[in-house]
Amino acid sequence: MMSFLEQILGDMKNEVSGLMMYSCCPPFSEIFGYTACRQLSQMFLAVLFFHGSEYVLVAAIHGRSSVNLSSLLISKAYVFAMMFALLEYVVEIALFPGLKEYWWISNLGLVMVIIGEITRKLAIVTAGQAFTHLIKVNHEEQHNLITHGVYRFVRHPSYTGFLIWSVGTQIMLCNPISTIGFAIVVWRFFAQRIPYEEFFLRQFFGSEYEEYASKTPSGISFVK
Repeated sequence: MMSFLEQILGDMKNEVSGLMMYSCCPPFSEIFGYTACRQLSQMFLAVLFFHGSEYVLVAAIHGRSSVNLSSLLISKAYVFAMMFALLEYVVEIALFPGLKEYWWISNLGLVMVIIGEITRKLAIVTAGQAFTHLIKVNHEEQHNLITHGVYRFVRHPSYTGFLIWSVGTQIMLCNPISTIGFAIVVWRFFAQRIPYEEFFLRQFFGSEYEEYASKTPSGISFVK
């Protein structure tokens, strides 16, 4: 009788231990189910298309000899940020899988990614030869002041597009930490870059740029 009870208690203990291990560390196949496959696939495709199309456009406008990693907008800081975002996603979907199931939030991020992508590429195509990834400190012949197309609405549509796109990728993944981090870091980068860039634009185009800037917002919130 005692051995029978001990066997039952042992079986119950094993069952409880198994349930605890399952709840704390669910199987790998369940962690990376439909939700993770869809969201991560969207993320990888968004990143691949963004940088691939950036490369193609810059090569078409300026020639392949002028294309480098900066043309793909890839830097050590950018790679680190994306790796952190991926790590956050894996940890959160393992420990808090319900956090990734807010599809209306994820779909909002997807819409932002599409809007940001379109806005940036329109800015590049509209500017043509005048578009460069590096700030020009000397006025070149092909560097004209662009005020038509998407530039009618904001002075720096390519920055606007990148900000919307980058934050959108993290909202699409339902990554709360990276969403805030990306928004702060990217906004701060452009908040510092725009005044520096416009210092030279005012030198190049004088009163023409002053008039344009006075009636057209920068495209980045809280940056005049």
